[in-house]
Amino acid sequence: MKHILHASILFLALATATACTGAAQTTACTNPLARTDIPDNDLIRVGDDFYMVSTTMFFCPGAPIMHSRDLVHWRIVNYVYDCLADDDIYNLKDGANAYAKGQWATSLRYHEGIYYALFIANDQHRTFVYRTDDIVHGKWEQNIIEQPFHDASLLFEDGRAFVVWGNGDLRITELEPDLSGIKDGGVDQLLLSSPREGYMLRAEGAHFYHIGDWYYVLEISWPAGGIRTETCWRSRSLLGEYENRVILNGKADGREDGVAQGGIVETQNGDWYAMMFQDHGAVGRIPTLQPVTWDDGWPVLGDDTLPVEKFEVNLPPYGENHIWDSDEFDSDSDSLSLVWQWNHKPDNSLWSLTERPGFLRLRAGHRAQGVMDARNTLTQRTVGPSCKSEVLLDVSGLKAGDHAGLCAFQSNYCRIGVKVDENGRKHLEAVTRVPERRRITDARLECAEERTVLDIELGQDTVWLGLDYVFDAEKPSDEDDTVTMSYSLDGKEWTVIPDKLKMRYTLDFFTGYRSALYCYPTTDEGGWADFDFYHILN
Repeated sequence: MKHILHASILFLALATATACTGAAQTTACTNPLARTDIPDNDLIRVGDDFYMVSTTMFFCPGAPIMHSRDLVHWRIVNYVYDCLADDDIYNLKDGANAYAKGQWATSLRYHEGIYYALFIANDQHRTFVYRTDDIVHGKWEQNIIEQPFHDASLLFEDGRAFVVWGNGDLRITELEPDLSGIKDGGVDQLLLSSPREGYMLRAEGAHFYHIGDWYYVLEISWPAGGIRTETCWRSRSLLGEYENRVILNGKADGREDGVAQGGIVETQNGDWYAMMFQDHGAVGRIPTLQPVTWDDGWPVLGDDTLPVEKFEVNLPPYGENHIWDSDEFDSDSDSLSLVWQWNHKPDNSLWSLTERPGFLRLRAGHRAQGVMDARNTLTQRTVGPSCKSEVLLDVSGLKAGDHAGLCAFQSNYCRIGVKVDENGRKHLEAVTRVPERRRITDARLECAEERTVLDIELGQDTVWLGLDYVFDAEKPSDEDDTVTMSYSLDGKEWTVIPDKLKMRYTLDFFTGYRSALYCYPTTDEGGWADFDFYHILN
């Protein structure tokens, strides 16, 4: 299948250094780990290997599995699923879509030789359970639980299985031991109720553990007038009364946003660490690693609950330092590298890496209103504090009514590319889209009118396209969270489009900005666009 991906391409990491004390090696950590969209982290250790999962919402394939041996350097090794459903939603048909929905907050666990991934899919209104005995190379088997468990966390206990889930009032529900469904006559009750008064957001994002003599539930809350905060609840019995304590509460990386929501893990050396994320504007929700100490049986994150920027991880360094990847599209098979995810479900008959060797060919096979409902739009994360995406595009195969190019992809976007008019003339176009609505409340796609900022006739079939992202300027300014479009006719001299897009992280997509390669028809199908390369520079 075309979405089977190279497991050795992408390494998610920060720049690190090695510190040596005698024979012991440590890995230096500087937070944030990566200024890119890796939210809702959950992680486990199996032997010397750490595995982490993150939310990728509507993108396909989904639920990336990442591997590390030092908790600092990470690489994607697999995806849990190809696509959740073959329906109007994932086929972007008749205005249906999974924006802001899809896979949310996966719970990753290892039990008796089997890896489990459990998550809610809000577009499907159900809970998905996947399992495999080979987390790196294996195919995941699926079963579905009809009840949606919001932000659920798994716990295996003495031959039984439980999920803690919900928002504000956290419930515990017993599942069949193999997670095939809800256990008849099993536990199903309120576990704890977080405070109501004075909170913008009550407890959610649960992570459930049994460590020593205590049961722990970690969750996020948002006090009115405060910031997102990580809170721990504990009890000596599974269903007993739970007491709580704030375990992480503070700003980080020069921002007013708090660091919270994620999992904790014990290393083979007996040390503990937490993977949490921070809202970081248009680039998305970015991961941080925090040390964990124990105080009278309570896990305390950071430096006495304050987020830490730099510290040493008591593990030797492992892997390479790559968060994103350029691509020359020179594969000898139709297998994409792990940096790429499709916007919704691809039509695998309409793209190829081998039809024209050395190029990614996207065929214009499904009529669309615009880039938001275009099938086979291929995306990759952006990264801060700044980066540039470049492509070389060959449009000799486009037909009248076709559009192809490069897009800064979120709810309000900009794109630069080529369109073909009804007379077959090719135009270089640059457009922006800033919708008035900030949230999609149903499954219908609303395409706001685009604003054209460049439209000139193109007298050749090849063009270089660029997007310059600035997420964090050297000094806070109006340049923060802006993207600039540019083009070149020879790959040397670049023309910059003066209209900059002010990027915004909006909840109708719920993802950070990505660079997207697109090709879609508005009238007749059958054209194609060839991308010679994709380069991302930081």
